[in-house]
Amino acid sequence: MNPTLQEAFTLSQFEFDVLIIGSGPGGYVAAIRSAQLGLKTALIEKNELGGVCLNWGCIPSKSLLRSAEILNLIKESNEHGIYVSDLKSDFGQAVNRSRKIVKKLTDGIGFLLKKNNVELIPGNCRITSQNQVEILETKQKISSKNILIATGAKFKDIPNLPIDEKIILNSKNALGIEKSPNKAVIIGAGATGVEFSYMWNAFGTNVTLVELQNQILPLEDAEISKQLSRSLIKQGIQIKTQTKVEKVTKTNSGAILELNSNGKISEIETDIVLVAVGMEGNVKNIGLEEVGISINNNFIAIDENMMTNLKGVYAIGDVTGKTLLAHVASAQGIHAIEHIAGQSPEPIKYEYMPRAIYSNPQVASFGMTEQQAIDQGSTVKVGKFPLSASGKAMALGHNEGMIKIVSESESGIILGAHMVGPEVTELLGELGIATMLESTEEELAMTVHPHPTISESIVEACLAINNEAIHM
Repeated sequence: MNPTLQEAFTLSQFEFDVLIIGSGPGGYVAAIRSAQLGLKTALIEKNELGGVCLNWGCIPSKSLLRSAEILNLIKESNEHGIYVSDLKSDFGQAVNRSRKIVKKLTDGIGFLLKKNNVELIPGNCRITSQNQVEILETKQKISSKNILIATGAKFKDIPNLPIDEKIILNSKNALGIEKSPNKAVIIGAGATGVEFSYMWNAFGTNVTLVELQNQILPLEDAEISKQLSRSLIKQGIQIKTQTKVEKVTKTNSGAILELNSNGKISEIETDIVLVAVGMEGNVKNIGLEEVGISINNNFIAIDENMMTNLKGVYAIGDVTGKTLLAHVASAQGIHAIEHIAGQSPEPIKYEYMPRAIYSNPQVASFGMTEQQAIDQGSTVKVGKFPLSASGKAMALGHNEGMIKIVSESESGIILGAHMVGPEVTELLGELGIATMLESTEEELAMTVHPHPTISESIVEACLAINNEAIHM
């Protein structure tokens, strides 16, 4: 009688069925899913559980952004008949709160790994063969039928912007400072740069946001970017697009930056510089080249099942360079493990991965922008609904924004959604399900949404595609 899949793994000559390197949102989720499927699983981690996302990225930044939001709400309290005198803020206390949240969630991951019988192995490691890694600190060699690399990514070293962790920072360093700077220049207006600009500005920092491209959030829809720019400028953030940093000169109190805006040279003084551009995979010093794993532009090359060119060796998350988002890493991890277990997981559609920026207003999107759809040859219809016409947005006191839906003209299938406004990141789940089910704009418009909510603006935007919006 042939053994079952799990029995076959157990009877193999390897110590583990799956060995995972890295415990970020990709690695720890993959480890738990692996254990759920009955595979003997080990997880190697050299630092804190949870990776950069939990410890120095997604979670602490969202905690600090919430603190910034509360501070700004208090500043607006007079409009609500609530009067606050002698308002004070303590950025250090906000940072302490963020670290407590990180600690709680890190402990939670440890509990989940233990609950699922995942063996946790601390240390640095190097892949020594297709089925073996070595723990560098102890020289222990561990064998596994499958190896899954989830080592994440890091900021690129930029020659004229060397990180010194005092004046020139990356986002990890910036999340560790306990006093908001008086002046800050942020280089790069992607998600990280925009979020830090909002957070520091709320705590009184004079922020300048510098972007080489012609809009902030260069990967997002142009109309959404323009609306966010207006909102951030209104809050007091200076934005310089189509601007290159030519030189950074450190001073006793900070730095002086030489900026080139379409040939116009200017200088700006600052206390600190946040470098929020350029990422590359953590591919060095873990044995990849020695065992022959293909690397492309400092990221590991993978196929549709997350397998590298070396059979039995998989890679997931930021180290693959596919879409550098925590939820994408988790989805890749589950897919890879289910493939290892002999299942047939659905292909990951990277173009429909949700994207969220937690400034205020928030930005949320997935799928193609209007221009991308046109460039790919699609005939599209577009519906827009301004949140200035939303009762819920007015009640919140934040009605700057819009919902924009892009659909395919003939079929009506949703190709993309792009939103800017209060709490719009919470609308991505609904739109993701609609896309997975290949729903049309008509079907979304027919779905009764609660009133008053921001979500009902999705209905209005879908109706607007055919000039049938009710409240516009």
